Amino acid sequence: MVEARTGNVADLVAAAATAVPEHLALVDHAAGHELTWRQVDGAVSAFAARLLESGVEAGDRVAMVLPGGAAFVVTLFGVLRAGAVAVPLSVESPEPELRRVLTDSGVRLLVGSGPESAGVTAVAAPELDVAAAEAPAGITRAGEGLAVLCYTSGTAGVPRGVMLSHRALLANVEQCAALRPAPVNATDRVLLAVPLFHLYGLGPGLLQVAAAGATAVLMDKFSTERALELCERHRVTAMVGVPPMYQAFAGVDAERLAGALASMRLLTSGAAPLPGPVLGAIRQATGLAVFEGYGLTETGPVLTSTLVGGVAKAGSVGRPIPGVELRLVDSDGTPVAAVDDPDELMDEPDGDSETGLVSVRGANLFSGYWPDGAGGPDKEGWFRTGDVGYLDADGDLHLVDRANDLIIVNGFNVYPHEVERVLGELDGVAESAAVGVPDERTGERVKAVVVLRPGAALTEEAVREHCEKRLAKFKVPGVVEFVDALPHSVTGKLRRASLRGMLA
Repeated sequence: MVEARTGNVADLVAAAATAVPEHLALVDHAAGHELTWRQVDGAVSAFAARLLESGVEAGDRVAMVLPGGAAFVVTLFGVLRAGAVAVPLSVESPEPELRRVLTDSGVRLLVGSGPESAGVTAVAAPELDVAAAEAPAGITRAGEGLAVLCYTSGTAGVPRGVMLSHRALLANVEQCAALRPAPVNATDRVLLAVPLFHLYGLGPGLLQVAAAGATAVLMDKFSTERALELCERHRVTAMVGVPPMYQAFAGVDAERLAGALASMRLLTSGAAPLPGPVLGAIRQATGLAVFEGYGLTETGPVLTSTLVGGVAKAGSVGRPIPGVELRLVDSDGTPVAAVDDPDELMDEPDGDSETGLVSVRGANLFSGYWPDGAGGPDKEGWFRTGDVGYLDADGDLHLVDRANDLIIVNGFNVYPHEVERVLGELDGVAESAAVGVPDERTGERVKAVVVLRPGAALTEEAVREHCEKRLAKFKVPGVVEFVDALPHSVTGKLRRASLRGMLA
């Protein structure tokens, strides 16, 4: 394993090429490429040399607007091997957003295609059939040096550049690799269908595969049948997924699903809560549990996993992974007190601790927000995630909501997730969201935004009546609106900030 505090993330590829040079590294059906670790390492060195010849210097930002295939992988590691900073972006980003990020990050070069008006030189993706090439000499950027400038999805407002050092990314690779069973081992063939420009696909996905010298089966875009076909054809043994993927799998004929996933040993999920019924459906069809994790871009990204306790517990995101400290604090940063009797918790979920803000510490944390490092961990190394949660009797974390999504009605706290759980009990509700809207009398009131299943019919009165039987009066939606769809991030996370903007 590459040393986290002093290494360069691209050293993961060099180490794999030394240990298992002829082992298959990447399978990219969309582009028709299959590369060994020796070939990947050669292509990475060749592209790093090309960047240096074009005038890129250590610390320069290089934007990547590429599909999540083999070319993306080589570009990422090539940028890092050249001592530059990777700025991964979605090929589907709207042009105004791309321009804003390119301007904000001050990129020197763009690999792929971007808006012509941005004034940034664009170059083509790297060649993948190059002969072995020597790594460029004299590149020492590593350790605390900035490796990836990853822009948040903007769920809490305008996207911000998260500064991730080589140290932070490599530390999280080590922390995840210490889990048992390991999320990725040397013999695994891992389906990577989560976008690689997103840190969840990049870290727990690609970097874990490289660190283990395993094989990545790449999917640029997820589709249920294509994913099952690839799993069957390549005898995939592990999958890094998100809830919408498992929801799609749960809708497949059980016999078909079990056959396609016959070689699978481990399923993991993250980025958003996994509904209990989906977890149950996958287990019933395949005998496999789906282990959930939790993290943020700012934390490199993984913080917790149900793999720690060994039980895929519905509603829980597990315990801190090795090397991560986690505590719950109040708004002043004071750790919340444990409560022995769950009945003592008023208007809070059942559990063995008070509800509090999730605060974390570890070598995997970011260096602050671009460009000056503001908003990073405090002087003692703690970072408040902005999520609200509680710990159950086993020490497993249950997330309630984002702190900035809290709705305050007459001084009482309303967590949107609690309202949404009740709305989801209604027949015909495909998805829902609860948000706060201004109210002259109570400060805020709850508004429910509901997406119905095809052919279903519900009235505002029926929704309110259902909620009145299950929620305290101040939590009952004062307004119900029916819409065709809710806004989501690429990993399926509800964009509440966008939703509030739409309803304003």
